[in-house]
Amino acid sequence: MTETVPAPRYTTYVPLTDLTPAPGNPKRHEVERIIESISTHGFVDQPIADERTGTILGGHGRREALIEMQTRGEHLPAGLLLDHDGGWLVPVQRGWASRSDAEAKTLNIKLNKIGADGGWRPRDFAAYLEDIVTADAALYDSLAIADQELENLLRQVDPETLPGAVNEDRASVLHLPDDGSDDPGSDGLSPDDEGRARLVTCPACAHAFTPGR
Repeated sequence: MTETVPAPRYTTYVPLTDLTPAPGNPKRHEVERIIESISTHGFVDQPIADERTGTILGGHGRREALIEMQTRGEHLPAGLLLDHDGGWLVPVQRGWASRSDAEAKTLNIKLNKIGADGGWRPRDFAAYLEDIVTADAALYDSLAIADQELENLLRQVDPETLPGAVNEDRASVLHLPDDGSDDPGSDGLSPDDEGRARLVTCPACAHAFTPGR
């Protein structure tokens, strides 16, 4: 007979009104964007409970968004359940307990910070964006990527090497012009480069790109 081992982490549905935020949670939230995401995709990212304190760690912004959605009288988001009184029940990850207030605060910060600190792989990110905007412009708009952020990204990527482009199998580095010959007046382009825009190498990632592209 196989003995059942209790799951160290498990999901339970908890009344939205019972989700207690961590005191002094320092993370700010773009609640309207979270509401849009939940409305579009359903509720897919569970808050995490701290069994020692009875509060949640990750999930404060989602809690705020759900409270606002319920106040506005919006429909129950996909992924939630209704209780007998019509209250919203939220899936919450249970089973983790902090050993001290300091550890709870540390994990709170890590849950919000580590993912963002990783940044993006420019070429893969650009390829994702290309796929999204081609398939569904409204979904692309929902990403709300700032123009400056997008420009900084595209300066690191050769669009001709993105999936579906003619040269997608080529390494994601543009052809570098010659360093100019011995002519002091040379503009740095070889005879074969005539008509092609001068390239600049990014000092951070060593990628070559065309200025203003």
